[in-house]
Formats: sequence, C-alpha cells, structure tokens
Amino acid sequence: MDLLSNIVLGLGVAMTPENLLYGLFGCFLGTAIGVLPGIGPIATISLLLPLTFVLPPLGGLIMLAGIYYGSQYGGSTTAILVNMPGETSAVVTCIDGYEMARQGRAGPALVIAALGSFFAGTVATVIIAVAAVPLADVALEFGPPEYAALMFLGLIASVVLANGVFLKALGMIFLGLLLGTIGTDVNSGAARYTFGFFELSEGLNFVPLAVGVFGITEILSNLERRHEDGVSTQKLSRLWLSREDIRRAAPAVARGTLMGSLLGLIPGGGIILSTFASYTLEKKISKQPESFGRGAIEGVAAPESANNAASQISFIPMLTLGIPPTASLAMMMWAMTVHGIRPGPQVMNSNPELFWGLIASMWIGNIMLVILNLPMIGLWVKLLHVPYRLLFPAILLFCAIGVYSVNTASFDIYLAVLLGLFGYMLRKSGCEPAPFLLGFIIGPLLEENLRRAMLISRGDPIIFMTRPVSAALICISAALLFMLVLPAFRRKRQEAFREA
Repeated sequence: MDLLSNIVLGLGVAMTPENLLYGLFGCFLGTAIGVLPGIGPIATISLLLPLTFVLPPLGGLIMLAGIYYGSQYGGSTTAILVNMPGETSAVVTCIDGYEMARQGRAGPALVIAALGSFFAGTVATVIIAVAAVPLADVALEFGPPEYAALMFLGLIASVVLANGVFLKALGMIFLGLLLGTIGTDVNSGAARYTFGFFELSEGLNFVPLAVGVFGITEILSNLERRHEDGVSTQKLSRLWLSREDIRRAAPAVARGTLMGSLLGLIPGGGIILSTFASYTLEKKISKQPESFGRGAIEGVAAPESANNAASQISFIPMLTLGIPPTASLAMMMWAMTVHGIRPGPQVMNSNPELFWGLIASMWIGNIMLVILNLPMIGLWVKLLHVPYRLLFPAILLFCAIGVYSVNTASFDIYLAVLLGLFGYMLRKSGCEPAPFLLGFIIGPLLEENLRRAMLISRGDPIIFMTRPVSAALICISAALLFMLVLPAFRRKRQEAFREA
C-alpha cells in the first residue's frame, strides 16, 4: 500500500505542466544529442548544469534525467540508418540494425528499438520503485565504515570495468581523488593544493571541471576527426512489425531488459557491458546464429533493451546510497547537492516529492521518447547534415556562458579552458575521463567517511573487518582486483570493450 501511495504521489508531482515541460525538453534534447555523434550526454549535461541552479530542484533533475536516458534512444536512430552510433552504447546496434536498413527493413528496426527501449525503461522504473525502499532502509543502517567500504568498492569496480588499459583507468581514479582534495581541510582548516589561488580555497569548482574535461575536450576531439562528407540515408518503407518479427524480438527484449537491469548497477562500464553481453547471449542461444550480422532483429532488440534498462537502473545506487555509477549521474548528484539535497537514503524521507517525482518522471519520459522517436525520424536524420563547423562555436559560447554564470568569475573560464586542454591530452593518451570524474566526486565522500571511521576506532583499521557489511564489501573489492590477475578475465574484458 505504501508503494502505491508513493507512486501516486510521484505521478501527481511529475505530471504538473511545469515538470512535464522540463521532461519534454530533456527528452527532446537527449534524443538530439544521441543522434549527433561526438557530443554525448556527459558533455551536454555539463553545459546545462548552471541552468539547473535557477530551476526548481525537481524540474532541473527531470530535465537532466531526460537528457541522460533520452540519448540512449537517439543513438539507435543513426546506428540503424547510417551505421553511425550516436552513443557508445549503440555500437552493437549497428551490426544488425544497419544490415536491416540495407535490406529495406529500417522501419521495423527503428520500431523494435523504440518499443524495446520503452518496455525496458518501464520495467526498470518499476524495479527502482520496488527496490528503493528496502535498499534505503538497509543504507540507513550504514555507518562510516560501511560507506567508506562501499565507495571504495565503487571506485574499484569503475576501474576494473572501465574501457581501456587498467593502469590508465587506475591513474585516472587517483588523479580524480587528488583533485578532489583541493581546498580547505574541514578538520584542520589548512589550505591544500591551492597554490596561492584564493579561488580554490573552497575546492575545485565542479562546473569548470566538467565543462572543460568533457565539453571542451569533446569539441577538440571532434574537430580533429570530423569530416564533411555527405550523409546517405536509407529510405523508410514499412514501419510496423510483422508477426514473425514480434515472435523473434519479444523474447530478446525480455532477456535484454533482464541483462541491463542486472549489469546497470555496475559502476563505470555497466551500460556498455550490458549491450555486448545481451548481444552475445542472443547469438549463443539462437537456433540461427549465422543470421546475426546479416540483419537479425534480435540483434537490435536485445542490446537496445539492455542499454535503456541499464541507464535507468543505474539511478538506484545514486538515489538510495549516494554512489553515482556513471559520470552523467555524478553530475546529476552534484546538481542535487547544489540545491542542498544530499543523495542517499535520507532523501526518501526528507524530500519524498523529489524522490518519487523523479522516479515517476522516468516512466512519463519513456512515453515521450516513443512519441518523439518514431514520428520525428526525418528530423533526427536531417540533424546529421548540420556541419560541425557551425555547431562548435555555438557549443563553445554556451560553455563560456554556463561556466561564468556560476560564480560570475573569469577565473572559472580560464580554468575550464586549461582543464579542457588537459582533458584533450588525456584523451590522446588513451585515458578515459569517466573514472577521473567519479574519483573527483566520490573522493571527498570517501575521505570524510574514512576519517570518521578512523576516529570511531581511534586509528585502528581493523574496524573495517570486524563489521560484517564493510568486511564483505572489502572482500568483494579484493576479489575484483584479483580477477585482473587472471589472463582469461583480462582477455574477455578487452574483447568486451574493443569496439567501444
């Protein structure tokens, strides 16, 4: 009964005209950036973070959430029509989706991608609503040792499952942790790593960091590799699915949803991993494995369902535990803290309208995305014809306005440019920025809880092993690190992320 009343409360809040408008704008923008390769939700959310300061907390979060999971929808459109994944998670969709388009079956491919994503998003929203309350109740029993161990596990998992070389991902985590220590030590009051800049006394501002490392870096990378070749698109014929298509795709959608719901909780590469895992599973259990890569509709249905389920399931650890599993959710978590809302188990009791309103908005957003994606396919394809030389000056302008508007300080603009150049060098070195951002966000929280745990135990680290939950979390972290030593795991890890 409590669950039903909470859902009714969330729907009542999410369906106000103002919040519906924020959700529609977020879904529209998310679909657009998913269609346009090379922009991505992380860069877009980083640019729009300053805008959320002047919006109501729930409205801003609904908009950012729409951008986040809307990009998963949009990425499939160009993957199917022009063999160009707008999002990394849509790479697998290209394999069979584009082959279906070449065979004149782009319509069924787009429909199953949209309907599979809608089904997966709906199931994931239900799972969030059901699992949130018991998980939050468990989290309320956590003390500083448990939270420190949980955050340590999140960092380890993001390193182990990050795209690229393990040592580089580990280095990015440590770099993020190091930058997270900049500012005034809350215990001693001493300035740390400010190098005489009073602007850094309260810590490195998150907005210049996010805009620089993701927004400006993305622009520089796109200018280097982008070309102005014309985009050829396949003509759309029949849009709806045949009975045979439904018979083959329905089980794949269900299995993809299950796979995404399980792997979406993994920090770092859970969304990408779920798409590869679901595609591999469908190919292995298929009675016609030779059809994969030649236009098998299961090869579109499963990964598209998996990536949307995973992207929404990843809200669970952020909302209930305060642990962001992805860089995009790390930005959303920071936006909540700006409004004085600390993500974690207390949110459900202290601000139930926000918590349940955000969950209800996800289901409404999935309906909006189905409506946006199918009738407006022609518009999304036309976006691909916009030359990037016209896009990047506008993006840079919004970067500068957004960064300056936070503190009205030109120092932040200089810092964003410097961090953008630094991020570009990291990208050229093959380093992924996502573990860096997670380290920056989780680092101060880890330090705070680690210090509290040490104060409780009077400096004895054995406290982490005498408490069952923290001991279990540390053992899991150790097991993940041990897996990296195994050659078979390293090989599978490289295969899973090779195309990403």
